[in-house]
Amino acid sequence: MRLVLASASPRRQELLREAGIEFVVQPAHVVEEFEPGESPKGCAERLARDKACAVAERYPEDWVLGADTVVAVGGELLAKPLDEADAARMLRLLSGREHEVITGVCLSGRSAASGSRGEEETGRLVDVRSVVTQVSFSKMSDEEIAGYVASGEPMDKAGAYAIQGQAARWIPKIEGDYSNVVGLPVDLVKTMLREHGLL
Repeated sequence: MRLVLASASPRRQELLREAGIEFVVQPAHVVEEFEPGESPKGCAERLARDKACAVAERYPEDWVLGADTVVAVGGELLAKPLDEADAARMLRLLSGREHEVITGVCLSGRSAASGSRGEEETGRLVDVRSVVTQVSFSKMSDEEIAGYVASGEPMDKAGAYAIQGQAARWIPKIEGDYSNVVGLPVDLVKTMLREHGLL
């Protein structure tokens, strides 16, 4: 049995490699859209499930790991920016405020260890969980926002920033799992893999 990561994210791949977890990559190609009235946690968990289940159809004998990260500030959900103007808008929303980073994680496999947590769906076990981290952002000037957007770093990141990159200079404090803000809560993933007999 292999572990298949249903993500093309280089950050998620790097976090798993650093944790010593062996895996193969198969992007899910799921459209990441919010549903009206959906909570940040509900959205992250639904998209993680959608990604894992989409890939599981092609890898019926393997375990599949799906994940999705969203940023929530002042009741608004922020995904990846559509363009540079959208990235700048998101950064203005985050500037000088606290926000939440939520990553939904879904593990789907053919069989389960005794007492495993999760639901049975079409003969597979589907275990969905999530982690929330509080992130504080310093005030950013218009010039700083424009310079950061021009660097290109925000363009494929939920909330338009990378805590492990240049944005670190505007983040004085986080409460919770750092790897969750990067894109994958490694401690939760290891816990889930252990519980299902995969570690």
